[in-house]
Amino acid sequence: MRNSKFLYLFLVLTTWVYAQKQITIDQIYRGYFRTENLEELQVLHKSNTYAVLEEEGSSMSINLYDFATRKKIETIFGTATFPETKAGIDGFQFSEDDKYILITAGSTPIYRHSFLARYFLYDTVSKQLTAITEDLIQEPQLSPDGSKICFARENNLYLFDVRSKAVSAITTDGVKNKIINGITDWVYEEEFAFVKAYQWSTDSKTIGFIRFDESEVPEFTMNVYGQNLYPGNETFKYPKAGEANAKVSLHLFDVAQQATKKVDLTGYTDFYIPRIKWSADARFLSVQILNRHQNKLDFYFVDAQTAEKKLLFTETDKAYIDITDNLTFLSKNRFIWSSEKDGFNHLYLYGSDGKLINQITQGNWEVTAYYGFDEKTKRVFYQSTEEGSINRTISSIGIDGKNRKKLSQQVGTNGATFSPVFTHFINNFHDSATPPQVSLNDAVTGKSIQVLLRNEALRSRVAEFKMPEKVFMTVKSADGQDLNAWMVKPTDFDAKKKYPLFMYQYSGPGSQQVSNSWNDYDDYWFKMLAQQGYIVVCVDGRGTGYKGAAFKKCTQGDLGNLEVQDQIFAAKSLAKFDYIDANRIGIFGWSYGGFMSANCLLKGSDIFKMAIAVAPVTNWRFYDSIYTERYLTTPQENAKGYDDNSPINFVKQLKGKFLLVHGTADDNVHVQNSMRMIEALVQANKQFDWAIYPDKNHGIYGGMTRIQLYNKMTDFIKNNL
Repeated sequence: MRNSKFLYLFLVLTTWVYAQKQITIDQIYRGYFRTENLEELQVLHKSNTYAVLEEEGSSMSINLYDFATRKKIETIFGTATFPETKAGIDGFQFSEDDKYILITAGSTPIYRHSFLARYFLYDTVSKQLTAITEDLIQEPQLSPDGSKICFARENNLYLFDVRSKAVSAITTDGVKNKIINGITDWVYEEEFAFVKAYQWSTDSKTIGFIRFDESEVPEFTMNVYGQNLYPGNETFKYPKAGEANAKVSLHLFDVAQQATKKVDLTGYTDFYIPRIKWSADARFLSVQILNRHQNKLDFYFVDAQTAEKKLLFTETDKAYIDITDNLTFLSKNRFIWSSEKDGFNHLYLYGSDGKLINQITQGNWEVTAYYGFDEKTKRVFYQSTEEGSINRTISSIGIDGKNRKKLSQQVGTNGATFSPVFTHFINNFHDSATPPQVSLNDAVTGKSIQVLLRNEALRSRVAEFKMPEKVFMTVKSADGQDLNAWMVKPTDFDAKKKYPLFMYQYSGPGSQQVSNSWNDYDDYWFKMLAQQGYIVVCVDGRGTGYKGAAFKKCTQGDLGNLEVQDQIFAAKSLAKFDYIDANRIGIFGWSYGGFMSANCLLKGSDIFKMAIAVAPVTNWRFYDSIYTERYLTTPQENAKGYDDNSPINFVKQLKGKFLLVHGTADDNVHVQNSMRMIEALVQANKQFDWAIYPDKNHGIYGGMTRIQLYNKMTDFIKNNL
């Protein structure tokens, strides 16, 4: 009995010590908490199946599964069989008849979304693998009939004939930093979030593409330090706010005739073409034309035979119009369109003539993703904020806007991939306390049929630590509105003690950091800080997303004013809590968040004692045209909006401790922003800390970089807060 008591005490103490395990930066950024998911999940077109890329020993396989049973049907492709792919593959896409697979290998990133890679065509019937070309190329796409592949190489478009293996040029005038055909320029890729600027018609007879003339766009040059004796340079076209954009034009290539027509866009000057998409009728290409202020969008049908255009409708907004990929064409060329015109982002049904038939979804919540339309049941499937702006719910609704039905079974963040016949969906659920869990669900009732993945390994690892809990709350804005927030307290929190407060935010227009979702890398860092005695709070202030257009667009023309007011007001409100030390409050942010944290320290010097700004914009004059002008118009029109909230202009107000961080190869927020800030601080005779990372982009990563950076920031917090 005595031995049993000692054994019990030993086990209790061992368990307690085990549960007190501390999170480390090495663990966070070496992948100890990495989540598992279904990689490269793709739904096939002609069968009720889906394919997943899976590692099997030292090789990789594309495996096919049945939606109804979740049973593996077969391995469609294995890298071990083909020497060309033994090093692994990065992705794949099926042809519309599912006979061919385009396989991506050896990807080399260019910018945020773009990359070069080698591509192979795999015939699932003959089991043959063919290299499209030996060169690195971009954005190949099979024609709907599977006979040809269009791809981009060195700013030109080409055709690969699947049968003959011959390659022919569609365009020949592409030149770096001058002309781009069928691929977006830097600013379109970054701000309109697409790379492939061409589209096959549904009958495979025509390719519509956008041509970019960058000749008059100013160039930006970055030093590349590398390992050579002399550094090199990388020069690319980057239109800053108020500067010349690329001149865009729209073209139609007739595949049979090998001839190109230019669409007449006379009457438009200084405009954007943020999306093109073929309608269900192969004769008509839909084209969206947006003015430079981005508050007026014209929606056209362009006739593939004549290149003539017809205006279907125009949408306007007092602030700006968001561009999405929700446009979907149905039978009789009707289409589904999303818009914020009633104050929240919702789905609408239009006729082929551009006239509104009916609003599909409505309410004081937002549609956040569109999944598809089932022609058989006449139901639309979508993701929304119906259960609160911090959550994501999967639902279906009749196309007439009636009989809305919730399909997701748990409150938190739900994402879905539907089967081609809309009988099932794969649901990816997670919340702040639950790692991603993937299940097969019934698309009619929403009920879970089978759990496919639970992240058991991650659950076991997380259980080793006494993880601080993320608690959701609301705080008031400077004008009295409720703002979403979360708080993480130390694991051994004692309400009688005083704790330093470390605030985190991003705050950019339409963004969201307060969401009921599983941890990202920074969340683990925040929990590590909480384990070490800090309270961490995040507040989504005015201007952030998913609470309606009025809330999101209230910062229009004045970026950084209301947002900074809200963070300062929140800090002062939190300082009144008995357990928060009002003399030890700091703030951190990256990119837009860095712009914010710098401003908060300078304009809120009476409450913030330290700040960390990583890769910050320090004056919006230095940032790109599309993003900046969407919210501020041009500096020529709104100089006050640019300068009144530039931290460069308030350096004399610095009182607290400031750490400024940037990468020299940041193609997005150029290191020029930090250099100008540094010079202003020096000339104001202000002491501060800074770190510059050679040849690192906006993400500041590679090798030991992230670990070194987060150790530096942790030490700065410990020494100054």
